[in-house]
Amino acid sequence: MTQDDLKKMAAEAALDYIESGTVIGIGTGSTANHFIDALAGIKHRIDGTVASSDASAERLAGHGIPVLDLNSVNEISLYVDGADESTRHLHLIKGGGGALTREKIVAANSRRFVCIADDSKLVDVLGAFPLPIEVIPMARSYVARELVKHGGRPVYRDGFVTDNGNVILDVHDLQIMDPVKMEEELNNITGVVTVGIFAKRPADVLVLGSKNGVQILT
Repeated sequence: MTQDDLKKMAAEAALDYIESGTVIGIGTGSTANHFIDALAGIKHRIDGTVASSDASAERLAGHGIPVLDLNSVNEISLYVDGADESTRHLHLIKGGGGALTREKIVAANSRRFVCIADDSKLVDVLGAFPLPIEVIPMARSYVARELVKHGGRPVYRDGFVTDNGNVILDVHDLQIMDPVKMEEELNNITGVVTVGIFAKRPADVLVLGSKNGVQILT
């Protein structure tokens, strides 16, 4: 089985968490795309979706799945998204696709967050995957200097602009032993929009596709 097969396995398993007649939050990336494609088969069961990126909104609309503005929605019953890394505590690194801020907003509005991934994403300590941080463009150099003080090696994601019009710094060489503390510290750097650590609002369920089938961590 390929890594893509394992992502698809996890995405299809997440359909079990959908409550009929509710609004579903949808993440961004290759694994989330598998979920969108699977959701198309039962789209009549839900009232609509809130997308965390323009790309996901386009894919949903292409399947005829209603996409709603978050400001018009009272509550999202379920948020489904992938991750670049996850620990067994369900703390995540997200943002490889650059949609971390909107992903964090949708996750915060959701009653339940189901993270879907292949089992290679499960790690003991976050940080081997470079940590994405969305930054206001004029603050890029200042934020980079501050990140160096935290032991990171920030690399500007050249040529990439987020859906919010900002830039991404990918921070290498971090060992994130206390994800909640680091999320708070890095979010407090002036000019940071948000950091790709999802620990203050972690996943509630981690659905992993593996060669031995679907694994569920809660």
